[in-house]
Amino acid sequence: MENTVYIKNAAIFTEEDGVIHGSVLIEGTKIKALYRGEQTPPDGAAVIDGEGLNLIPGFIDGHIHGAAGADVMDATEEALDTMAEALPAEGTTSFLATTITQAPENITRALENVADYASKRGMAEVMGAHLEGPFIEASKKGAQPLEHIMEPDIEQFKKWQQLSGNSIRTITMAPEHDETGEFIQYLHASGVNVSAGHTDAGFEAIKKAIPHGLRQLTHLCNAMNGIHHRDIGAVGAAFQLEDIRAELIADGIHVSPEMLQLIFSNVGSERLILITDAMRAKCLQAGDYELGGQPVTVTDDRAVLEDNTLAGSILKMVDGARQMLRLKHASLQSVMQMTSENPAKQLGIFDRKGSIKVGKDADLLLVDDQLNLKYTICRGALAYQGEMY
Repeated sequence: MENTVYIKNAAIFTEEDGVIHGSVLIEGTKIKALYRGEQTPPDGAAVIDGEGLNLIPGFIDGHIHGAAGADVMDATEEALDTMAEALPAEGTTSFLATTITQAPENITRALENVADYASKRGMAEVMGAHLEGPFIEASKKGAQPLEHIMEPDIEQFKKWQQLSGNSIRTITMAPEHDETGEFIQYLHASGVNVSAGHTDAGFEAIKKAIPHGLRQLTHLCNAMNGIHHRDIGAVGAAFQLEDIRAELIADGIHVSPEMLQLIFSNVGSERLILITDAMRAKCLQAGDYELGGQPVTVTDDRAVLEDNTLAGSILKMVDGARQMLRLKHASLQSVMQMTSENPAKQLGIFDRKGSIKVGKDADLLLVDDQLNLKYTICRGALAYQGEMY
């Protein structure tokens, strides 16, 4: 696309004025102007007709390991390029490159690669890293390799954060392994989004960690304690504790459709963050793959280890968003909260991402009312055009 883009005749879901029927002007990577109705586009502007479509902010995937045959742990520029090129086809315009529990030197290489990586226009932007593990609870390891799990270690984290170029934005850890709260306090004070996951913590342990700086739950319901009538667990904490947001894999497999409805009805779109937790087989055919050095079997709807443990997902963000849109009382606005606004706020990037406002990055999706994608625009550049169009 040209450096100047004019989108007309769309229902624009703006941050400040609600839904307006009008036009948006993009210059370079930024939203330059929003108009009610139609204006004369600048000379030389690329014009996109949004007639009958909705213009919404691009999706932000804060937890993704891989896609299209690439994995963050490959620790190469080519791997991140592959992911960044593939993700706009599912509406994702930015993401956190997510590591897995592995040997420290392997995590180091992956984080150094994120530090060295320069995002390219026309592709999803790498916003930093999500360090999932290795400071987790062994009994709730899920698909995280057991032999590389470590106790919380501030010095080890400092080393990784330095090598990452201070790009670690989220860490998944088990708060029960930080009894004094010193580790969580350090992370929170340094600006890291601390998320409880792969944890055996009950409700009181989650509640205790919040004053220290815990602000999120990783893939709600998965690799954590569910609701019991004598201890409502980490899942119940998402229902009761308004200081935390919760990631959610809305594929209908990690969490059943009925539980998705229960969560949506009780937690609400204000505190939910849709993620994919996808691994390298996403966008590819069923077959044999790997995750964290472990063999993974992928069918047409899921990825599992040899013992049938779910090994991440092959979910596309737009499919998770559609799953949520089908729930009772859900709307396009509530889906936008869960896919764009909440992750941007959680990661401290809402000044740039997560909504449609003059001055913000032009990360935009043109979709119909069922979230079928017509166009994905990443920082002002056309990144995907839907096949049905």
